[in-house]
Amino acid sequence: MLSNTSKYAIRALIYISLFSTESKKVGIKEISGKLDLPTPFLGKILQVLARQKLLNSTKGPNGGFALGKPAIEIPLMEIIEIIDKTDSFDDCVIRTTPCTHEAPCSMHNKISPLRREMKALFTTQTIADLADEFRQDKDRVKI
Repeated sequence: MLSNTSKYAIRALIYISLFSTESKKVGIKEISGKLDLPTPFLGKILQVLARQKLLNSTKGPNGGFALGKPAIEIPLMEIIEIIDKTDSFDDCVIRTTPCTHEAPCSMHNKISPLRREMKALFTTQTIADLADEFRQDKDRVKI
């Protein structure tokens, strides 16, 4: 449902929320290495998030990334909207043309309630919530 770009962005923000502090930024090589993400692609994603003020970016030998605002104030939907807009929640699941209540596809009435629930979940869940899940069960929960 989510693009890899959105997944990478969410995972990176969780990692940054867990391992950065005001005095210690997390470097892109650390993030990409720990999360097994391609560094050049991750760099582009993090720059987009920095331009949107979700991240603070510092250059130089002690540079890296830290959250631009508290993790509790970063809902997953905000990240998805920045990266993918809301296409993954609005696109028709079987047609290449838009699907609406006025011109529904054969899956529209079945998937619409699920989409509403997913949108509500991604709107209420924050980076802090996901980081807390990791903290509570590091052996089982993966970033």
